[in-house]
Amino acid sequence: MAPLQASPLLHDQILCSLFVVFLVLGAPAAAARRHAPAAAGEQSAYLAPACREHTASLAEFGGVGDGTTSNTAAFRAAVEHLSQYSGDGGGGGMLYVPAGRWLTAPFNLTSHFTLFLHSDAVILASQNISEWPVIAPLPSYGRGRDHAGGRYTSLISGSNLTDVVITGNNGTIDGQGATWWSKYKSGKLKYTRGYLIELMSSDTIFISNVTLLNSPAWNIHPVYSKNIVIQGVTILAPTRSPNTDGINPDSCSQVRIEDCYVVSGDDCVAIKSGWDEYGIAAGIPTEHVIVRRLTCVSPTSALVAIGSEMSGGVRDVRIEDVAAVDTESAVRIKTAVGRGAYVKDIYARRMTLTGMKRVFWMTGDYKSHPDDGYDKTAVPVVEGVSFQDVAATGVWKEAARMEGISGAPFKGICMANVTMEMTKPRKVMWNCADVEGVSTGVTPAPCGQLQQKQDGAGGSDCPFPTDKLAVDEVTVQQCTYSLPKAATVAARTTN
Repeated sequence: MAPLQASPLLHDQILCSLFVVFLVLGAPAAAARRHAPAAAGEQSAYLAPACREHTASLAEFGGVGDGTTSNTAAFRAAVEHLSQYSGDGGGGGMLYVPAGRWLTAPFNLTSHFTLFLHSDAVILASQNISEWPVIAPLPSYGRGRDHAGGRYTSLISGSNLTDVVITGNNGTIDGQGATWWSKYKSGKLKYTRGYLIELMSSDTIFISNVTLLNSPAWNIHPVYSKNIVIQGVTILAPTRSPNTDGINPDSCSQVRIEDCYVVSGDDCVAIKSGWDEYGIAAGIPTEHVIVRRLTCVSPTSALVAIGSEMSGGVRDVRIEDVAAVDTESAVRIKTAVGRGAYVKDIYARRMTLTGMKRVFWMTGDYKSHPDDGYDKTAVPVVEGVSFQDVAATGVWKEAARMEGISGAPFKGICMANVTMEMTKPRKVMWNCADVEGVSTGVTPAPCGQLQQKQDGAGGSDCPFPTDKLAVDEVTVQQCTYSLPKAATVAARTTN
């Protein structure tokens, strides 16, 4: 399977059936520099919630951006050097990645830190799997997702951090995932694949204005973290690449995902909180999540998925002004007996969908468990799911497949002002079992379990929260910096 390249021509080839294609368009001794007004004409400003007082370039630490020289030592030394400013009153540090192709094995970030990519910078993940350390599985999963046991670390990682920014002028992080996909499909990997970015047990994460290509598996995975903003990110992977989910908040709270564009071999956004008995024991929900102005292409998966690993619980997810093209389903809820916990208060409105296999999909019998030790009496509760103002065209399989759990139906489903244009008439357009809810203004007419009319306060509308989440209060400011001389030289010589 050929990896994607970030070129408009290839996007046209991949998405030729779409009506819109767009892109958001002496080392340790080197002293980090205080920020000052930058020279005219240099890339010298960016937006972030917090600015840094100190900056250093990867080139100062022996980095060579030729695409073949390993820069692992340079990245690790640069982060270590800047970590001296990560404490209270230290002012924070920014690592500037100049134009070039910077091959590296995995490395960790630090607190009060910005990783900034020049527009022509490409961080290339090493394809030497021996350079990827194996780490313990997440406590809420009990094992790796691909295999029992450990997992490979992610390309860019951090744990127990505060105030982390990954941004730039739309530079690129390329996971070079084809090697991983091939080995995974042929059963040649002993451990679970790593991700492009994983930040664990951290507070205040901001990821913006970068392009992520060809991840070995998931692209962005914040886990056990809070106060997360992901905006203006482009994520690209072949649509048949395995498990290349876009953005997966996992046991996180106060999450804002907006203005992102995802082409993926799996769910564009997947909201998770742990797997069966391990997730139940950890007991860390994902809650207070906003997804807005997201565009998704995923022929085999969902625009936004809830689960299937949701054993810590998921509640208060707000999805609005999103679009999907050539995608399997819009909002999909995946769970099973053994997951336990709950999926509650899921709201979606103003969805524009084109070329969908189906629009609505809920699954109460998702056949995936970490082991045989799951609790067969742990029945998840699914209730309070609302869809409003949905326009879908080119729906080619069925309008909806909504299957709850026998004896524990999915309740409180509300649909209003939903239009689904089928490519051709179907004898059965809705497949429903063990679901309960109300609807108004839905075409084609829903299954009998959802045909009770919406009434009471709000009239024909389904509920959508009016309060403002704390993460929506996060704002950015303009930060300026002076380019280190070595970075300026590197940028000029590689152009």
